[in-house]
Amino acid sequence: MIVSAEEQRALAMTAERAELLEAPLRAVEDQLTALGVALHRQDAAAVEQVAAELHAALAAAVDHFTRAAKSGGVPSPLRQRLALAGGQVAAQREALARATASLDRAIDVLIPRLAATGVYSPAGATERHSNGHGSLMA
Repeated sequence: MIVSAEEQRALAMTAERAELLEAPLRAVEDQLTALGVALHRQDAAAVEQVAAELHAALAAAVDHFTRAAKSGGVPSPLRQRLALAGGQVAAQREALARATASLDRAIDVLIPRLAATGVYSPAGATERHSNGHGSLMA
């Protein structure tokens, strides 16, 4: 099979584009793995640090992919990997939201709120007041 010079250039450009997109995509995948580990270890400091690094990696990847899409397209395998990474981000965000809601429910059980106070704290959240049950007096 004979490949024309134009087809060879197109193949070379596709390979070059894939190489340029591989590094930012790998950075996102690595940060997702690190975030999963930090969440599993329940290491709040590591979660915060890795989340910031993931945010930066995602921004860089989106920038690279946007430029590649405008200049001739993104190879399908890389598009699929980026979509998978996006799904993983969504899944970890959902897991974190569920954990936060669970923690909030546990706090509400341990420190019940007064019914219908409607009073907000300076931070904006409804203040928690003890209703006398289970409180200790010095």
